[in-house]
Amino acid sequence: MLKPLILVAALVPTAVLSQDAVGGREVYLDHCATCHGLDATGNGPTAPALIVQPTNLTLLAAGNDGTFPTFRVVARIDGRDPLVAHGSPMPVYGDFFEGKGVALPDAAGQPIMTSQPIVDLVAYLETLQE
Repeated sequence: MLKPLILVAALVPTAVLSQDAVGGREVYLDHCATCHGLDATGNGPTAPALIVQPTNLTLLAAGNDGTFPTFRVVARIDGRDPLVAHGSPMPVYGDFFEGKGVALPDAAGQPIMTSQPIVDLVAYLETLQE
């Protein structure tokens, strides 16, 4: 008699996580530096024209008891947590950040489904933390 097979494929993320901070830097320079600045401190060339000043992205972990706030950052970028100061959900680049879902673990190891460009961008932002 054959024993029933238990399939666990549904528990495996849709793609294997591969963070690319170098690719994330390119994403940052193309889509974020205009407001947040080349050094990510919030002093980009368009910052003076904004009513609400861009966040200093080098202090995200410092403002979260030393832990990089992965879920909050992903949610801001992918629009789950819209930032009213941007006048629309962030990013305004929308479609660029869409794509095949990958699982990115948060600080507690819980998976956050997002896209590869966001995974790479988060990897880069983590390297900038003071």
